[in-house]
Amino acid sequence: MSSKTVRIGCAAGFWGDSSVGAPQLVRHGRIEYLVFDYLAELTMSILARARQKDPALGYATDFPAIVMRSVVREIAAQGIRVISNAGGLNPAACAAAVAQVAEAAGVRLSIAVVEGDDLLPQIEVLRARGVRDLWSGAPLPARVASANAYLGAFPIAQALDRGAQVVITGRCVDSAVELGPLIHEFGWRPTDYDRLAAGSLAGHLLECGAQATGGLHTDWAQVPDWANIGYPIAECSADGTFVVTKPEGSGGLVTPATVGEQMLYEVHDPGRYVLPDVVCDFTDVRMTQAGAHRVEVRGARGAAPTPHYKVAATYADGWRLSAQLTIIGIDAARKARRTGEAILERTRAIFKARGIADYRRTRIEALGAESAYGPHSRAQQAREVVMRLVAEHETREPLELLAREVAPAGTSWSPGTTGSGLGRQTPGPVVKLFSFLLPKTEVAVTVRVDGAALQVPPQAAAEAREGATQPRCYPAFAPLEGVRVEVPLVKIAWARSGDKGNTENIGVLARHPDLVPVIAQELTAARVAEHFAYCVGGPVTRYDVPGVQAFNFVLENALDGGGIASMRADPLGKGFAQMLLDLPVAVPRALAEAHRLLNG
Repeated sequence: MSSKTVRIGCAAGFWGDSSVGAPQLVRHGRIEYLVFDYLAELTMSILARARQKDPALGYATDFPAIVMRSVVREIAAQGIRVISNAGGLNPAACAAAVAQVAEAAGVRLSIAVVEGDDLLPQIEVLRARGVRDLWSGAPLPARVASANAYLGAFPIAQALDRGAQVVITGRCVDSAVELGPLIHEFGWRPTDYDRLAAGSLAGHLLECGAQATGGLHTDWAQVPDWANIGYPIAECSADGTFVVTKPEGSGGLVTPATVGEQMLYEVHDPGRYVLPDVVCDFTDVRMTQAGAHRVEVRGARGAAPTPHYKVAATYADGWRLSAQLTIIGIDAARKARRTGEAILERTRAIFKARGIADYRRTRIEALGAESAYGPHSRAQQAREVVMRLVAEHETREPLELLAREVAPAGTSWSPGTTGSGLGRQTPGPVVKLFSFLLPKTEVAVTVRVDGAALQVPPQAAAEAREGATQPRCYPAFAPLEGVRVEVPLVKIAWARSGDKGNTENIGVLARHPDLVPVIAQELTAARVAEHFAYCVGGPVTRYDVPGVQAFNFVLENALDGGGIASMRADPLGKGFAQMLLDLPVAVPRALAEAHRLLNG
């Protein structure tokens, strides 16, 4: 086996990530590949609106204008190759903008574009076929703004094979920008399932930027130098093993806990994580501290991919207004709720007098009084809160009327009411997600390198039979014995939560192998479902992840319709893990004393 390693650094986990990532990795990371993950469903809807206004737009404009401009000379001098999905809905325009930046800097780059994910031109054909939403079974909406297949990594690898120094894609799965270079460097084939799963895991760990290097870590106070946090690097070998690290001298923290939290982030069944190139099994993944800020990762397994691409479409469905007021003083939470109710009552009376239909949905939250905790709130006596009022309507004009009726609360009702500092808010369109499956044979993928086109055949479509590994599970645990003491879950576990549409996941990792049986018996799916019954409308499933001493909880119908459709203050469910970590669990006293759980 070759001893060659490839170092890949990820400088952006979303469109809007810090501008410091790329210069840090280029100047201090000793990387060979610099990758960026810009796209989310909300991002696609923003890009769709931009393209509607100007056909030359539809891509992440700050990628060429700010990021590439800041490092283009260094990239060329060091021979670093760049892969980014910043192309969004217009990869060709993004590539042209990058070329202009390079030319202005006196640099010539070979630039490739991966196209074919944009299915909007086929939308009426798909409608006639009767495609249905994966989750609700609803038919395709009337006005679709974007429709994109989640492509895999092999087209990226082919672009690199043909000498591209920069590869710009449209929609692809987030981990593809990391997996593509590994396929290219190591010659992995479409049937090298375990290696493809390992490369996909490396991509999954890097794709959210600093979330793998201490960002969002449960033990946040132990993470040093936030302002200079290091962006992640994967040091990858041909056999699929890799080390997660960060640039020397940067801030942050790389441990099995920080990396393990990220592995379970936004994953449903860890034994069957479906990607276009491979179906991954992460249940036997093991993580070992291999030096300061170095975590070795091994044990990912893979099976044959499915013959379909997942397609995500976005569409506008009515209008929404979100308004805020700060309220200070005794009974601030009660005053906030009554203020919101009064605004809605007043505007409904105006609507009725003018023959305007009622709101479609409304929501009032008292931020600062732990509204997200529902019946578990401990802050109902807070003396400073933000009244958050959200309303939806079929048309824009009624919400403009609502916007005008928020400020009068400052002189009409609750003492201690002051402005939000945001000024009068304006309504915006409600963007929703529609997901379906499409055979890979029906998606024509093209790679263009410096304008020369190469048609990419459907990835092993004839051989893409569905397969599966045998996920590892815990053995049956013996009942816990002895006197018990109660401690909050955070004393024995780390946790991180994330969203996929209207489904939430919470990955829970034991702080020590001795504590796994406690979590297994105390934190059942039924108990988690009961704890979140006030905001979760679907079933809760628990999955075993023994390799990293963890459990993954999947909560369905948990996010008020899903991230970009949700009216909640936490539409992406980032706070679920934090709320769960407060849950009391009963630990045998001897175990609690051995692990010093009763101190502090």
